[in-house]
Amino acid sequence: MVSRESPVELKQSEGWRFANGMPSLPEAYRTIPVYSGASVWRKLLAFAGPGYLVAVGYMDPGNWATDLGGGSKFGYTLLSVVLLSSLMAMFLQALSAKLGIATGRDLAQACRDHYSRPASLALWVICEVAIAACDLAEVLGSAVALKLLFGLPLLAGVLLTSLDVLLVLALQGRGFRLVEALVITLIATIAGCFAYEIFFARPLWLEAARGYIPSAEILRNREMLYLAIGILGATVMPHNLYLHSSIVQTRAFRHQPEHKREAIKYAVIDSTVALAFALFVNASILVLGAAAFHRNGMTGVADISQAYQLLTPVLGASLASTLFAAALLCSGQNSTLTGTLAGQIVMEGFLNLRLPPWLRRLITRLLAIVPAAIVIGVMGEGQVTNLLILSQVVLSFQLPFAVVPLVKFTSEKAKMGEFVNRRWVIVLAWVVTAAIIGLNALLLALIFRDLHRV
Repeated sequence: MVSRESPVELKQSEGWRFANGMPSLPEAYRTIPVYSGASVWRKLLAFAGPGYLVAVGYMDPGNWATDLGGGSKFGYTLLSVVLLSSLMAMFLQALSAKLGIATGRDLAQACRDHYSRPASLALWVICEVAIAACDLAEVLGSAVALKLLFGLPLLAGVLLTSLDVLLVLALQGRGFRLVEALVITLIATIAGCFAYEIFFARPLWLEAARGYIPSAEILRNREMLYLAIGILGATVMPHNLYLHSSIVQTRAFRHQPEHKREAIKYAVIDSTVALAFALFVNASILVLGAAAFHRNGMTGVADISQAYQLLTPVLGASLASTLFAAALLCSGQNSTLTGTLAGQIVMEGFLNLRLPPWLRRLITRLLAIVPAAIVIGVMGEGQVTNLLILSQVVLSFQLPFAVVPLVKFTSEKAKMGEFVNRRWVIVLAWVVTAAIIGLNALLLALIFRDLHRV
């Protein structure tokens, strides 16, 4: 993949230049060497990391509200949506990694290269809305966790989350591997917490297995469909497509076709394994809602705080509620890291504008804190879960604006060369895109129908 020269020498020899006096993320962190003579395991370890940063977005606090609500209200039925959404995510993230490695451009840069200035600006605004919606879920999730663990008022918790910019800056200054290591540690903590919860919840495994079979009822029931698309929006996240196409370039592989092909292979393995962990976490949340609440007739438990209060008495496990809140806090802080990186990549890619990380993080955080603080201050803390679910539906509506360019670019030989999508991949990619757009259109039709009746 690369020779034994130092990463700095490699970067200079390949002509990396820092625009506006400030390096882009791949330019600043492309220091993780991948040696051509290394064993398979060494190469797997060298490429391991970016997939887990992407997977974090698929298990953020927004997932908790949609999965918990779906499990408590409809039992195991929506597990099929969790599975299909995860498979879509694995497929689309593989395309994203391939785009970044094959072209040396992330999705935002590719959009800026291909579309007119007005179109690029429109796509940038849409993506920023998606990032703000995701960050809103992170802010609310972290604030709820702080309240549950330490009794901190929700509004104070929302304001306190603005300080996590200091954590992000400290980590970014110490290298990309440290960021990846922290993220993987937090993911392992979340998975451990839910393994404990599931053990004591004793789900009905046969019914859970049936839940992975899609049901036509999901399309007929507006409330179920609303939650299903919320799960889709929380699982296949638009800004993650931009993020992944950039951070796969932090590996210092050579640009010859054979090295790119190998890099794509290992990057896809990394993201697929990482998203399998995300599938486990999302399915665990829904199964927990079904086993602990739906089975006991508590079909209205969609509020995270309510679930926290009920878990210990329902499961009879003293640590159940505490671990639930601890996992939620880990989830929120994990998503904070990747949200910052995604925001940086999107702004650099679409606008070719590179802001200091602290300023970019502050802007992103304010876009989430202001609406969260207004809703909590005006409408009360009881609206938090509704706001979480709404944020995930908003994310789902942003998906086509990221997915369509991704599929289009990876299917063009002029951009991808020999790495262009095969015909069956192109067909599958457009089917997935059509399914996402179709589900969103169906939900909108149902909402407008109900509003017309009122």
